[in-house]
Amino acid sequence: MSPELDAEFERLSLPLADPFTIARGTTETAENVLVRISDGAHEGIGAAAPSSYYGETPETVEAVLPALLDVVEAVGDPHARQRIEREMRQVVGRNPAARAAVDIALVDLAAKRLDVPLYRQWGLDPAAAPISSFSIGSAEPDEMRAKTERAVTGGYSVLKVKLGTGRDAERLAAVREGAPDARIRVDANGAWTPAEAVAKTDMLADHGVEFVEQPVPGDDLDGLRHVRERGAVPVAADESVETAADAARVADSVDIVVAKVQKCGSLRATREVAAVAHAHGCEAMLGCMVASNASIAAGSHLAPPFDYVDLDGSLLLAADPFDGVPMPGGEIDLSAVDRPGTGAIEADD
Repeated sequence: MSPELDAEFERLSLPLADPFTIARGTTETAENVLVRISDGAHEGIGAAAPSSYYGETPETVEAVLPALLDVVEAVGDPHARQRIEREMRQVVGRNPAARAAVDIALVDLAAKRLDVPLYRQWGLDPAAAPISSFSIGSAEPDEMRAKTERAVTGGYSVLKVKLGTGRDAERLAAVREGAPDARIRVDANGAWTPAEAVAKTDMLADHGVEFVEQPVPGDDLDGLRHVRERGAVPVAADESVETAADAARVADSVDIVVAKVQKCGSLRATREVAAVAHAHGCEAMLGCMVASNASIAAGSHLAPPFDYVDLDGSLLLAADPFDGVPMPGGEIDLSAVDRPGTGAIEADD
């Protein structure tokens, strides 16, 4: 890199507190790639949390980062993010998590130069941030009940339950027993057929579930529309949506559109998903991957424009090497951020 901006990246292997199971498999360690960009006086921090579902791995992220960081070097100005984002897409067309890591680090650096927290730079209302849900991975019903009880004891009032691995009614009932007063959402990660999903929504409604996320595979828009039209609870699309263009494409098939920084490729592109969803009469939810606060903290500043938030990725880790935005019981406390940028800093040992 040039003397103006220096950059480096490294792999982070982050064990989870407990194995986390969804319909597509079980995760025990989150593989992130940390990016640091410095101007000599300030350092911006970002991270990629790649998902093989979207065609990325830690290895692909590490392979393309040198080319992306060459773009940063050539432009040389962390405030020129529109230009940098455009030129990164020209160099690397896909790989959104890799591009997101660079974008987060640049956004963090730019806000630190201005000495303001990111939400203030954007003019967002910290009081508008929705409460984040806390995810309960699929497991034996007794284990799910125990995890739910621990989450409730920890102050979490909104839960997202991973189903789609069989015995769904039994598993959801165990969660509801453990949290009789909690708001519950269900995520099937595309595990059901449209007919199965419609049938299961009656059971979801009986347990007071707010909405079901991705009940059918991501490429089945007709199936999403079928569940929305015939099912008993609202429908959200996650795997069906990567960009703002996708949000427009699915808007007549669902009630809620899910955006994630790691699949959108930048913070700006993530905000665009919310704007497009709202323009088409849908609500918007901000989600995340299992990741360190090196990326989750940036997402927290994006929360105010969204209707729902699921930013518990760092909370699922056994230990996070970075502190971020305070989130007691899922309440995103942006007003408590007393440092500039995203708020991500090295955690005390």
